[in-house]
Formats: sequence, structure tokens, C-alpha cells
Amino acid sequence: MSSTVLQRFDERLGLSEIEADAAQRDVAARLDDLQQSLETTEPDKGVFAKFFRTKTAAYPRGLYIHGPVGSGKTMLMDLFFEETCFQPKRRVHFHAFMADIHDRIGEARASVPGDPIPHVAAALAREAKLFCFDELHVSDIADAMILGRLFQALFAHGMAVVATSNAPPSALYRNGLNRQLFLPFIDLIEAHMDVVELRAAKDFRLAKLSGAPLYFTPNTSAARAELDRHWTRLTGAHPGRPSVIDFKGRHLNIPLASMGVARFAFADLCDQPLGSLDYLHIAQAFHTVIIDDIPVIERSRRDRARRFTNLIDTLYDRGVCLIASAQAEPAGLFPAGDEAGYYERTVSRLMEMRSQTYVASRAAKRA
Repeated sequence: MSSTVLQRFDERLGLSEIEADAAQRDVAARLDDLQQSLETTEPDKGVFAKFFRTKTAAYPRGLYIHGPVGSGKTMLMDLFFEETCFQPKRRVHFHAFMADIHDRIGEARASVPGDPIPHVAAALAREAKLFCFDELHVSDIADAMILGRLFQALFAHGMAVVATSNAPPSALYRNGLNRQLFLPFIDLIEAHMDVVELRAAKDFRLAKLSGAPLYFTPNTSAARAELDRHWTRLTGAHPGRPSVIDFKGRHLNIPLASMGVARFAFADLCDQPLGSLDYLHIAQAFHTVIIDDIPVIERSRRDRARRFTNLIDTLYDRGVCLIASAQAEPAGLFPAGDEAGYYERTVSRLMEMRSQTYVASRAAKRA
């Protein structure tokens, strides 16, 4: 039997895996209430279900949780999703969800007459009745133009939604092109979800990384132990597990993920046929990436070097915190020769990303 969200929150607090914060506990209590409501709700199971249903028929209002980077939104979403027994449920990063929606709309246009959005919404409703969205953020006009109609159809199917965001609903797609066409989506959020601000006392991730080395060389057991300590500190000893990011028909495997932190071996990221879009989805899904065993890259492996360059550029541009062990200092990782100048920017960014200035400024980059 699963615990309630509040029980798990208090258990982790008692084990010193998280720090006491009144604002976090208030949001945990709201998620606990939603968990209890969902678990007394029975999804439709057929045309005769309404005649024999003994549990609550209507799905409860969802939650829209907004607050600054580092306030604990991901930690609370992890607790809620893991402890809620309600099925079917799905958790997805909002950018990956929207990429999937555009693909589904394209397929529906080719096979279904009329407006494809009701068809897409009906298919989603068959897959899950509880959706949990990480980092709801809207910057793309193509997303903005369909969100109102899509979520109107999803809510009509009885969908319960929990979302985290850095911004309140009123600030979504601010100053975006044709924003007046996006406003019905904001109205839907406020009509079907309780909007809760999480204003924690501090940025807990910054506090955990403040003053700590983030780049360890050479690749030794001591370096791995330092990365293990960072993992434990950032996740509060929460057990990590493999995860998958699905987008555009691709399945991107994450070897270890927990509390907004992902951990990879260098080979997982740079010896596989991954590209900039894969790295972008990782950067969107995780606030911190830990990489073990970055090698010195041979001249014959320029494919490795270029993937690593693309990866670092993407993490840097998205303000992701990088913690790594490497065989050499950044300047010694890349092959010498005619292309050495190509890697100078990556070396500079690796140096900056290990600094406290970068760590302290990344919240603004991810907002």
C-alpha cells in the first residue's frame, strides 16, 4: 500500500533527506488532498459503469504549482506521482508533450476528416486520466494557438491535471505573438485547476551546491565517490531509477533520474547516435546533469567530440547545472590539430559551468 504525499514528505523530513520548509509542506498538503480525491474516483469502465459506480463520479480539480527555480516543485511532483495509486496516469515534460501533440495532429489530419484536435484529445483521454506536466512553459506560437482548444477537449473528457511552472498562468506566453488567441488557455487553467504559488525560503539546489567543486579529475574511484555524494545531496537520497523521454517517435533512455537530476556515463551521451534535439529534451527535463567518465577524446573520434560540444552548448544555453568527472581538465579533453579552435568555446563553457557564478545565475536562464 502506498503512503500519502504528506506521510512521505514527513518521512523524508525525519530522515533529513529534505529541509523543513513551511511553503513546501503547504503545497504537499494540497497534493495530499488531491491524491485522496483521486483515489476515491473510479475511471469509467464501460457504458454501464454509471449505474453501478459507488465511488465519486467527477474528477477533482487539478493543481497548477508555480514558483522560482529551486523551490522544490520537482521534488513535490515526484512524491505525488509516485504515491498516487490512481490509474491510468502519465507524467511528461511539457515540451515533450507538445512535440507529441504536433505529431498526433499531423497524423490525424491525414486520416480523420475535420478538426483533428478532438480526435487527439480522445486518444489521450484513453491513455491517461491524470496528467502531470513538468515545467509548463509556452514560447512557441504553434503551441500557443492550439492549447486552448486542446485542453478544453481534455477537460471535457474528465482529465485531472497537475502542472509545475516557473510562472503564474497570467504570465504564460507574455508578449507572445497573437497572445489574445492564447488567453482562453489561461481561463481554462483557472477554471479547472487551483493555482498555488510555492515560495520556498531559499533556492535549495543552490544551497546544496554552494562552494562545492563540480568538476573532478582524473577519473578515479575518488572522483566517482564525489559524484555519488553530489547525487545523494541533490536528490535527498531519493532512489533513482531509469527513465525515458518520448518525443517524435524517439525513446531517449535516461540511465538514472530523480528529483530533476539525471546521471549518465559519457558513453551514454556521446557514443550513441544522439543529436541536438535529444540534448535539448534532456536540458528541458532536468535542472542538473551528472556525467561520469569523460575521456580524453582521440583525433579519430571527432564524432564524439562534436556530440560532446553540442551537448555542452545545449546544457549551457538552457542554464543546466553540470557536475562531471573527467580524465583531464577541459583544455586537455579535445584533440589537437586543425580543428582545435572549434572546441575553444566548449572549453570556455566547461570552465564557466564549474564556477559558482554560473550556478548562481542559472535560475535566471531557466526562468
